[in-house]
Amino acid sequence: MIRLNDVTKVYPNGSKGVEGLNLHIKKGDFVFIVGSSGSGKSTLIKLLLKELDPTSGEIIINRVKTNELSRRQIPYLRRNLGVVFQDFRLLPNKTVYENVAFAMRVIEAPSRIIRRNVPAVLALVGLGQKGRSYPNQLSGGEQQRTALARAIVNNPPILICDEPTGNLDSKTSADVLGLLQRTSREFDQTLVMITHNNAIAQLADRIVRIEDGKIAG
Repeated sequence: MIRLNDVTKVYPNGSKGVEGLNLHIKKGDFVFIVGSSGSGKSTLIKLLLKELDPTSGEIIINRVKTNELSRRQIPYLRRNLGVVFQDFRLLPNKTVYENVAFAMRVIEAPSRIIRRNVPAVLALVGLGQKGRSYPNQLSGGEQQRTALARAIVNNPPILICDEPTGNLDSKTSADVLGLLQRTSREFDQTLVMITHNNAIAQLADRIVRIEDGKIAG
């Protein structure tokens, strides 16, 4: 599902975000990418989302060579990717239901499909009674569950989570991680989680450690 072949990213100031990365992630894998602050994790996320282009090397996502995509084609690539961020990134003036539905409207899903899928996904993540609530009326865990529902509602084959439990307490973090495991299995998704927390990484099928922009070990 994801292949990085000898990928290097050099920033304009000459610093290297990542260097010589070779990473192959298969369909259905649950992979944790761990590393300290400044290790290259953020660069890797931006490369996967095509917010950055590699200086050299090749990135293939769901059989698409991202290096060869035009700007116009990037939104179609991102339809294969559900993304959950540490800071939730919910729309504050929209309800839980509207936040999740927005992800479907972006890809021009029919209204009848939105009306069917959004309640089902909210129920799946334990927010079936929160559809009319606004983000500021939710706990941190509920906000992250909303962000997860938004990420999976279009059933993307790949789910990328960038420090999804970084702002949550330990119990809520465990709940969200358990939910991620269940939903990724439910939707047969490839799950890539970026984190600096070595303790939670033990839940993964596989751990990839990044140090100084390179895969360690």
